[in-house]
Amino acid sequence: MLPILQVGPFAVQFPGLLLLAGVWVGTYLIDREAPRHGLSAAVVNNLVFTSLVAGLVGARLAYALRYLDVYVENPLSLFSLNPSTLALWEGVGTGLVAALVYGQRRRLPFWPTLDALTPSLALFAVFLGLANLASGDAFGAPSELPWAIELWGERRHPTQVYETLAAVLILVAVLRLRRDSPFAGFIFLVWVGLTALARLALEAFRGDSLLVLGGLRQAQLVSLAVLLASLVALHLRARRSLKRDERG
Repeated sequence: MLPILQVGPFAVQFPGLLLLAGVWVGTYLIDREAPRHGLSAAVVNNLVFTSLVAGLVGARLAYALRYLDVYVENPLSLFSLNPSTLALWEGVGTGLVAALVYGQRRRLPFWPTLDALTPSLALFAVFLGLANLASGDAFGAPSELPWAIELWGERRHPTQVYETLAAVLILVAVLRLRRDSPFAGFIFLVWVGLTALARLALEAFRGDSLLVLGGLRQAQLVSLAVLLASLVALHLRARRSLKRDERG
């Protein structure tokens, strides 16, 4: 684990730095992917930037409201690069709303835009796994396997490594499949389905799972729902594409 990177007199939050690196490298992929879908790379990058800024601000403010006393005493903590001080779902919601508003104002086509963003999203998932490995978040359940790692006082499954490897495999699949995408939205929905499937499988090795309904893992239930939704959406998009081809 490497939560803090010491650079001379400066202490840098390494997990946050990895996430920023993922965003930066992702913009390079957008520059390549957007034109393939008939989109302006600058406009799509602006969409990402708008969404990220809105999401980060929303996530940090929501987290600060939960622990208002702490942030009143130390207001500069609002600018911390520590990703664990973000309210995830509030940030995701704020970012999505901002992206939808911006996309509608710039008249970006929905499915082609998502396809153009998918390689960057798949790449960011790799950096997210590395950030979790650096911080110790998303830790595994206790294990005596030879490849278990010492973390939080116990030998545990290296779930951060599992998730990073799964993200790498999904990224490779996305980069290969995008060359022969049969219809708009295919690449994005495949990525969503594969990501949900990976989380469904790997959640069984996590040691920080939230249990609901008498012992079921909440993340697995959500992943299963997302996986089924992506399969249904793929079926509907394929039927619509086939009907369009028949009419054409």
